[in-house]
Amino acid sequence: MANKVQIKITGTLQRSYALECVNECEPLSVVTISRPTRSTIQNARMWAMLSDVARSEPEGRQWTVETWKHAFMHSLGHQVKFAQALDGSGPFPVGFKSSGLTIPQMSDLIAVIQEYGDRHNVVWRDTERGGWGE
Repeated sequence: MANKVQIKITGTLQRSYALECVNECEPLSVVTISRPTRSTIQNARMWAMLSDVARSEPEGRQWTVETWKHAFMHSLGHQVKFAQALDGSGPFPVGFKSSGLTIPQMSDLIAVIQEYGDRHNVVWRDTERGGWGE
């Protein structure tokens, strides 16, 4: 068996192979099983929605799409981490990767963006053009 094996369980064949790998692994090996992460479609929809929110500048906030993503993720309780700048100019946020979100977590994030945007009269132009409007 290879040093590291990653198996996506899509059916009984992959499940059997995963069990075989577990049965053959050495003592002290580490096995990690994780839920599926966000879909490509969810990711595309999130970025379209964030672009629409940023363009609308709700409450006068002239933030980048990345900053909006951080704000929405923070509103859902995702941990804020900070590191000190190399030039001594203070802390800056790190982390906030949406790629590790599960499908339900990403659905929650999209729902929060939608609710906020609707409440602030965001025009969902990129969202609609991308086919993700509701």
